[in-house]
Amino acid sequence: MEISEEEKKLLLSAARNSIKSFFDGEEYKPIDFNLYPGLKQNLGAFVTLKIDDTLRGCIGYVFSQESLYDTVCEAAKQSAFCDPRFFPLTREEFEKVKIEISILSPPQKINNYDEIIIGKHGLILEEGKIRAILLPQVAVAHNFLREQFLSALCEKGGLPPAAWQLQKLNLMVFTAEVFSEDDK
Repeated sequence: MEISEEEKKLLLSAARNSIKSFFDGEEYKPIDFNLYPGLKQNLGAFVTLKIDDTLRGCIGYVFSQESLYDTVCEAAKQSAFCDPRFFPLTREEFEKVKIEISILSPPQKINNYDEIIIGKHGLILEEGKIRAILLPQVAVAHNFLREQFLSALCEKGGLPPAAWQLQKLNLMVFTAEVFSEDDK
């Protein structure tokens, strides 16, 4: 999962331009993968939108059959206009929104909860029809301990917060390379 600083800047610009294309009616432009081979990889990615450090949308894909570049562009549009927790982004909000991208490693199954490392691992819960995901930065932003992170994941999946204590849940962990327009 090697992404250069230049490729990160391109992804941030592509995410912004894919949202802007909705307002302008223009399609974002593809890139030359010969110049940027890292962006051709089939990796999962999430795009998080924030206004004044407040979440405004977050959607992504754990797995993708598309290039990382196309996955980020699609996730950006979905975050802006299809996150069911929010109304679609307005043009006025677009001018204020800050974009954060998380490029995901392939998920790995864990055998016990002690394997979860706060600040490093994101969590994926899959129990029957229930599926929930929390990015690694969620635990850091909320100062979660491992137990609180597991409870938040259960709640996101519609389970009681203590479900992880009552049964061994089917969990996977992943890491993420996270970067944003605010990075200096």
